[in-house]
Amino acid sequence: MKAIVIGIMPQEKIRARLLAIARGEYTPKPGEPKVWFTSMKSLAEVLSDENRALLRVIMETKPESISALAEATGRKPGNLSRTLKTLSHYGIVEMRREKRQVRPIAKATEFRIVAA
Repeated sequence: MKAIVIGIMPQEKIRARLLAIARGEYTPKPGEPKVWFTSMKSLAEVLSDENRALLRVIMETKPESISALAEATGRKPGNLSRTLKTLSHYGIVEMRREKRQVRPIAKATEFRIVAA
């Protein structure tokens, strides 16, 4: 599995970069971050030791649902669901709806961090 490249840059610069891309003035190069955080602190909260361990459990057990993952990790489904929603917002976890359940799929367990 490929590592996700994560960038850290102030909000104003992220916004200016996105607008330049939208106007066609800038084309992102291969290997540039696709996921951006505004600070090292916010990155650390999302990629905490606990969340990285959760990603490893998802990769190893391939749970069929959030309930199955909650059982495997010993966490409450509500708490786990909020964590998974945050991780999916950043593209680290995919939440795939299958039948009447939502299945979490880890997109990566390795990360490369680029501070701009």
